[in-house]
Amino acid sequence: MDRNRAEPLHAQVAADLMQRVTSGMWPVGTALPSEAGLCEQFGVARSVVRQALAQMAAAGLIQRDVGRPAVVCAPRPHRRMVQRSTGLYEQFEHIGLALQTQIVAFEPRQAPPDVATFFNTDDVLFLERVRSVGGARIAYVHTWLPRVRLPGLTAAELENASLHRVLAERFGIHPGGGRHHIRAVAADEALAKALQVGVNSPLLMLQGEGRDTDDAPLEWFTTWHHPDKLAFEVDVSRDGESLARRVESNRLPAAAGAKKRVAAQADRRQEIERIEAMAAALAQAIAKLKQGAAS
Repeated sequence: MDRNRAEPLHAQVAADLMQRVTSGMWPVGTALPSEAGLCEQFGVARSVVRQALAQMAAAGLIQRDVGRPAVVCAPRPHRRMVQRSTGLYEQFEHIGLALQTQIVAFEPRQAPPDVATFFNTDDVLFLERVRSVGGARIAYVHTWLPRVRLPGLTAAELENASLHRVLAERFGIHPGGGRHHIRAVAADEALAKALQVGVNSPLLMLQGEGRDTDDAPLEWFTTWHHPDKLAFEVDVSRDGESLARRVESNRLPAAAGAKKRVAAQADRRQEIERIEAMAAALAQAIAKLKQGAAS
């Protein structure tokens, strides 16, 4: 363990243990050493080991039962909430997972037409990243950023870091709304190499344009996700809807409020139907890609 690193000791222990699982050194069914054994092995306190094991359990890599040693379990995909403006780093951090980020490229580059149109300029920065959990690659990302708004930003600041957090702390820029598109695509040679999958393997692609809280263009990104290690999740709970209805009823006259609520409910039903149709189409596209790869 390196006690001079900014990364907490429990995250360092978890990363080491995760690497043993994802590399196949510890296959499914392997019982991990006892907490006391891990404390001795890493030279850390029991509380550190317990935090590391909790992080692995949150990642779905081990099963922990009271009175029994932790056991490596069959991997399940990580989940990403695609309708939220928070990035992958923050979402993983929220559940106690350390997301590693390798910067492949960060430089001024000629913007594609769609990107130039979005930013209303071709003076942009291109950011290329590979993102991993426990040494296993889960996402490959291309991001375009407005160069004029980010003077002095360096690649070193973005290594193993949240882009959105860096933008907020360095430049006072906070992500707001945007629009995302989801597609199933086949991996070409470059994508296959980046995500360590076979050529023509099916990938989940999330493409989006994001604006800041002042509605100014902030980022244009395309993220390709490893299909076996990350799944998309859409929250369609009614908690927010109940709050919205209460706010509307307090602000509007009864008749107007009723009409507004009916229209809002119809919009929500249409949105849920759209998401369900999108998920079904995505599942069909993935199945076709898998059939093509198998043949």
